[in-house]
Amino acid sequence: MSFRITGLPAEDFAALFALSDEELARRGAVRQIADGRVPSYPCRVSLTDARAGDELHPVSSPYRMRFAVYVRKGEETYDKVDEVPEQLRIRTLAVRAFNAEAMMVGWELVDGHQLEAAIERLFADPRAAYLHVHYAAPGCYAARIDRA
Repeated sequence: MSFRITGLPAEDFAALFALSDEELARRGAVRQIADGRVPSYPCRVSLTDARAGDELHPVSSPYRMRFAVYVRKGEETYDKVDEVPEQLRIRTLAVRAFNAEAMMVGWELVDGHQLEAAIERLFADPRAAYLHVHYAAPGCYAARIDRA
């Protein structure tokens, strides 16, 4: 089965990088500079990890969760068919299937190296309209997966 992984839309966050720290705070966001941790801060737009010194903004997640969702300045939205970005490969993931009414109908906890098998199993359920991937340990949103 063919699948399509997408990051969050870059255009939704581009304007944040020009805002002051005070303006960011009013929007529930903060400016942060990536340190040298490995794995690093995961950009939810490009689905790549930040490099030390990159400017990041944790922003509200797409479903109003209170977890950090980092985005890097100048990134393009990840949008590829049948390719899993390294950022997802190197982490333990919670993959959740939702129906057309946004109700969860299935889930799996999986090592990122086995993501394709989980996608196939979850999309085998005809009720599954799309999948959301979350980083299992912190629980924050990572990416969306649709049938291609």
